[in-house]
Amino acid sequence: MRYTPENITSLKLNEIFVFGSNESGSHGGGAAKQAMKWGAKWGKPEGLFGKTYAIPTKTFHAGRTLSLSKIGEYVNTFISYATAHPEYTFLVTKIGCGLAGLTVEEVAPLFKDAIGIENIILPKEFH
Repeated sequence: MRYTPENITSLKLNEIFVFGSNESGSHGGGAAKQAMKWGAKWGKPEGLFGKTYAIPTKTFHAGRTLSLSKIGEYVNTFISYATAHPEYTFLVTKIGCGLAGLTVEEVAPLFKDAIGIENIILPKEFH
């Protein structure tokens, strides 16, 4: 089984960096800041941009962490998108476990439906 590398520093041609964002699309810190190098768009909080896919984990002003149910809605949208686009390999970071302050134990269950989808690569801790 393949797992997302702990520190992603480069992407292959078909790889997409999946990161946690905020609902305003202000990608100023953590993995979101890294995503800017690969085409994430300022002001675009969700979806595919360049070689990145944003999943919101914080509120519009990035002050509060979204509820797990709301993050789960965004994760389900991502899973549907990834399933419809097998030409890409999605490298999911530990979204929500950095600046959003959630634990792996809280976030991992949100990705249970992604386990086994060949083009979605999850962190080892999410399995």
